[in-house]
Parts: sequence; structure tokens; C-alpha cells
Amino acid sequence: MNKYEIMFIVKATMEAEMVKKTAETFKKLVESEKGKVAEFKEMGEKKLAYPIKKELNGYYFVMQVEASKDTIAEFDRKIRLDENVLRHLIIRLDEE
Repeated sequence: MNKYEIMFIVKATMEAEMVKKTAETFKKLVESEKGKVAEFKEMGEKKLAYPIKKELNGYYFVMQVEASKDTIAEFDRKIRLDENVLRHLIIRLDEE
């Protein structure tokens, strides 16, 4: 199991309940694939540096997970398919 930090931005034009539901869906996805979510932070709504898909604001979420390579590949595949997610970034953290 490797450690990863995942950041994703959800559309701010959705209802607050749908934003939280979208974030929870991805948190549960990691857990259902036998990964472990060590930390989950909602960073809140922020103005984007430039428009993405005609959106000017987005809700930022950051989570640190321990997961296998296959779990991260499945997470990446599913988050790309979700139209409510504007951007995402997955970083593998080095062992210290």
C-alpha cells in the first residue's frame, strides 16, 4: 500500500448537498476498493485562477489515502467520468 494525496475540485454551481454527496462518493470509492482514507479535508469554495468548463468558482477537497496502485487507477477512471468534478490531482507521497 502506497500513500497518496488526492485533490479535486467540484462545481460550485451545484446545491451544497450535491457537492457533499459527490465528495463522499469518492471517499467511499477508496474505502470500497480496500483503501484507507487517513485524512479528508473540505477546503471550501474558492475562486478559480481561470475559468474551467465555464465555471468561475469551485469546492476544493483534499484527502490523504493509503491504497494500492489498482485502487488509485480505478479512482482516477471514475473521477474522470464524473461531470461534476472540474479537476483532480493525484500525488504519490514518498516514504520518509
